[in-house]
Amino acid sequence: MTAIIDYDAGNIKSVEKALRFLGEDAYITRDPEEILKADRVILPGVGAFGDAMEKLRRYELDKTIYEVVRRNTPFLGICLGLQLLFESSEECEGVKGLGILPGRIVRIPSAPGLKIPHIGWNALSFPSPGKLFRGMPEQTYVYFVHSFYLQAQEEACVTATTEYGVTIHAAVEKDNIFACQFHPEKSSEAGLRILRNFLSQ
Repeated sequence: MTAIIDYDAGNIKSVEKALRFLGEDAYITRDPEEILKADRVILPGVGAFGDAMEKLRRYELDKTIYEVVRRNTPFLGICLGLQLLFESSEECEGVKGLGILPGRIVRIPSAPGLKIPHIGWNALSFPSPGKLFRGMPEQTYVYFVHSFYLQAQEEACVTATTEYGVTIHAAVEKDNIFACQFHPEKSSEAGLRILRNFLSQ
């Protein structure tokens, strides 16, 4: 069973649909007991960093996420869900993230010919082996929608990068924590492979 955390962020239903397509028993919930009894937990979402942190705290889901991590339950952050795992974001100065992983979220710098937000397909490079990308070739294309990106403090945990004016830390893995800036649920067969790899954890 996989619990998908509901904190009023967008893009939750498409994650549930992709998991069910793969045959997974997936459910959307904000009930701490339901989340904590799941075999795996996903924090998806699109939206603003500050608003999302306010809702996680209001529903006390931050405490539940810390407990999921402590219990060593496989945990996947997607898009905004990746960003919330880190310490802070330039999008909302002064708002603390969950701080589960060290690093910060910064704005993609403007450059001639570069559209922001970054919307579309980009190729991944794999600087270190990642369980999410097992069996996948370099330059696999996945789908991004974002204006801010991760600068992870621990480069050893970065399992995928992409280039969009700068080098973007596109995915990280550490212990039971997995996260990707792109949307596997919108990334066709490659994305389903990534979700399948997560479900095997």
